[in-house]
Amino acid sequence: MPRAEVTIRTRDGNCPASVFTPANGNGPWPGVIFYMDGLGIRPVMWEMGQRLADGGYLVLQPDLYYRLGSYPPKVVSEVLGNPKSMGELMKWVNSLDRDRKVSDSGAFIEFLSSRPDVKGKRFGATGYCMGGNASLTAAGAFPDRFAAVASFHGGNLGTDKSDSPHLFVKNITGRVYVAGAIEDASFPEEQKIRLEKALTEAGVNHVVETYPGARHGFAVPDVPVFDKGAAERHWTALFKLFQETLTVAQ
Repeated sequence: MPRAEVTIRTRDGNCPASVFTPANGNGPWPGVIFYMDGLGIRPVMWEMGQRLADGGYLVLQPDLYYRLGSYPPKVVSEVLGNPKSMGELMKWVNSLDRDRKVSDSGAFIEFLSSRPDVKGKRFGATGYCMGGNASLTAAGAFPDRFAAVASFHGGNLGTDKSDSPHLFVKNITGRVYVAGAIEDASFPEEQKIRLEKALTEAGVNHVVETYPGARHGFAVPDVPVFDKGAAERHWTALFKLFQETLTVAQ
């Protein structure tokens, strides 16, 4: 099935999203929320969403920037090479506070729960960069609705701020997998230690690790620091996580 465009009604408006299902076979399938990276929805996000779906999942990929209106797909090299564009992008990233991430995730959960082609009441989630933060935030806010959550080169997961995801992990019932990058100012070693400590103390089944040599953005093909080896490692880890959790979570 090709990518299907849907609209999800949220507290703050209408969120456009894509739904991906396996190219072969019929549902129902376990549901997964795919939280985009900070550069927004663009063809590479769709390609990743379909690859995940082809593993046997219905994948929902919402546009987290819907409050800002429609926008053309960003050309990553142009954004990263232009300080003004980077400044505007960071405004977009910072517009998503914890309250908005939690509210939106509740709407996404309701959407998946309403679909007859989605199997079960517990879902998976994965996210990249900003989306890795959103994925872990969703798990902390809806601890009984996620069988597994993943974050890849996610940022600000264990900060000193009151909305840091690590402060809300105590009731998570699913498995957590976090893969960080080296020399990542948004997730340095002290944040990794803080997050892992919080997950351990909460008794959450988890893995928090750093991929050697991989930099922030390693899993996304149109980012300059894309690392094919690290990206394939991420796919292997993600499919393993979901295969071991979503098929038995129903």
